[in-house]
Amino acid sequence: MSAPTGDATPPAVPYGTPDAPRIAVRGEARLEVDPEIARIGITVAARGRDRRSALDDLTRRNAAVLDLVKSYGDAVEHLETGAFSITPELVKHGRGERVRTYHGSVHVTAELTDFTALGELTTRLADLELTRVDGPWWALRPDSPAHREARKKAVGEAVQRAREYAEALGTSLAALVELADIGAENGPPAYPQAPGRARSMAYGSAAPDTAAAPLDLEPQRQRVHAQINARFTMVPPQL
Repeated sequence: MSAPTGDATPPAVPYGTPDAPRIAVRGEARLEVDPEIARIGITVAARGRDRRSALDDLTRRNAAVLDLVKSYGDAVEHLETGAFSITPELVKHGRGERVRTYHGSVHVTAELTDFTALGELTTRLADLELTRVDGPWWALRPDSPAHREARKKAVGEAVQRAREYAEALGTSLAALVELADIGAENGPPAYPQAPGRARSMAYGSAAPDTAAAPLDLEPQRQRVHAQINARFTMVPPQL
């Protein structure tokens, strides 16, 4: 094997050299912004001495919930039905498998963007028969501009920090070597942070002239966090 010539390019190294000192910094940004969506969970229940009556009541109450939510039009961005169950309850004492009653339930999730309508809808849902309301859970959309803004601020902070280190040595940055995204998230898994939770249950529908006043729900500010690692080369300082 022939020896390398003097013109051969030296292999890249994962660290700086005297001719190209390297600076490694971390950029971080934390923002607080208004939520964009609110989710509520609605559980409709029914109970009957036979399976058919429990199922009929559950179907009727579920239809009433869906009709009410859909009546809010564009204020509701997403509506979906989750778990459904009909469960027999056996007599506790005595022999045999005698069914005492049947329990039924349906879970519905609604996602709203109009927070003015949220309080009214939540109150009206809680006024329905055997209907439980959980929430709201405030959140940002996955493609929210807030995430982009946090990442931009994190990059800007990394550049500024690296520049300050270089200036402390009486020199300046030369080039960006690496930019590594190590996180840009706003909290929660399925239902973020569960803040501002209003939970209610109702076991009978109120008459129109005695309907409850709408709940006053204050949206909770959302925290957006972004972190990046950045590496730069700088003009060799005169030490």
